[in-house]
Amino acid sequence: MSLQKHLIAPSVLAADFAKLYDDIQMVNNSEADWFHIDIMDGVFVPNISFGFPVMQAIAKHATKPLDVHLMIVDPDRYLKVCKDSGAAVITVHYEACTHLHRTLAAIKELGCKAGVALNPHTPVSLLKDVIRDIDLVCLMSVNPGFGGQKFIEQTYNKIKELRMLAAGVNDNLLIEIDGGVGHQNIGALLRAGADVLVAGSSVFAAENPTQTIADLKAVDPQLQQI
Repeated sequence: MSLQKHLIAPSVLAADFAKLYDDIQMVNNSEADWFHIDIMDGVFVPNISFGFPVMQAIAKHATKPLDVHLMIVDPDRYLKVCKDSGAAVITVHYEACTHLHRTLAAIKELGCKAGVALNPHTPVSLLKDVIRDIDLVCLMSVNPGFGGQKFIEQTYNKIKELRMLAAGVNDNLLIEIDGGVGHQNIGALLRAGADVLVAGSSVFAAENPTQTIADLKAVDPQLQQI
């Protein structure tokens, strides 16, 4: 894990869309580091979230970087509109990219950080030949498409494997965990080597989302305060 404090990225997919502006301001005023934005097409994953017009509206009011997760087929077609809609980080799925190296280069040419997401069944070892070109790897710890799912325990092993794969080649790699993250497992995830935690329902369904974010941010994995 990098030396910096871990990052918390609340997932807007779990927000109340009827009061989205209020939830954006809550994240702005919290200790969260990023907004996590899921763009789904109903083809790559069995769900449709929101598109770039909504993302543009979020970006207009957000005061923190947008971490955009493209859960779509043929993501290359949408990289520029994603950047123009406010993305700071663009993550594409390994499973959706025929020419991953070229896609990563295109993201960086746009001035964004380049991320790769892996579905739960996809081995970390498949990133060996591009690991030095990636800024962030998002490990899906649930099957993508819907919030509120149960955390997949194999994720801990994948974090450790990924950290070993990047060692000495890309020591600045950020490892992001997306799905089923909360107080019950954040300490173990950080100890395994995670850097960025995507928190959806655990934040937005909480009685006090701002305090929940502060609590997640304050976890010290060395003291095992979870």
